[in-house]
Amino acid sequence: MEQKKHHILLVDDEPDIREFLSYNIKREGYKISTAKNGLDALKKIKKSKPDLILMDIMMPEMDGITAVKKIKENDNYGDIIIVFLTARSEEYSQIEGFETGADDYVTKPIKPKVLMHRIKALLRRLKPEDHQQNEVMVRGNLIIYPDSYVVTYQGKEIFLPKKEFKLLKILASAPDKVFGREEILSKVWGKDVVVGDRTIDVHIRKIRSKINNNVISTIKGVGYKFVTPE
Repeated sequence: MEQKKHHILLVDDEPDIREFLSYNIKREGYKISTAKNGLDALKKIKKSKPDLILMDIMMPEMDGITAVKKIKENDNYGDIIIVFLTARSEEYSQIEGFETGADDYVTKPIKPKVLMHRIKALLRRLKPEDHQQNEVMVRGNLIIYPDSYVVTYQGKEIFLPKKEFKLLKILASAPDKVFGREEILSKVWGKDVVVGDRTIDVHIRKIRSKINNNVISTIKGVGYKFVTPE
């Protein structure tokens, strides 16, 4: 049986970039579609949900940050992998990108070999996990359902984007164990992806604000640990 091709949506307002990257992506065996801005991308996603989106940030009509925020508002799109493409290298733009739920960040000019390496590493995460990893976790009044990406706290369902969910699940897998920052980065973002130093802090802060400020404890100079909430 022929393996299903991963579908990649490329969103960029520059025709030359769309043509250049589309050629390289298609050559690697992926299904590729394109959009010229955020509004166009939202229309394309409704017609055909992609596995991964390469999203430029600075675009007319609707920029990439706004588009991704709208995508993340739809629970049906929670498993889409998102990679930002931008010529801006300032730290604040990277942090803003990750705060919207992005999985990776690639600066222009883009080297096709590097980009394809990143894409392959990110798409490997779509492979199904084993049964043990998908067992329901009950931690006090917090329940984590890995199969459906659902979290409930005190009986109320809490929505967490994919990266926040994965981070919480890893920490909750071993309550009171201190996870180092490098271990967290490797397990959540992967060894092949380079992210900013503040990325973990941003995601931890958002989890705390949605569930319980005490659910994750900071061990200064070491990392973080999960504390079972009441």
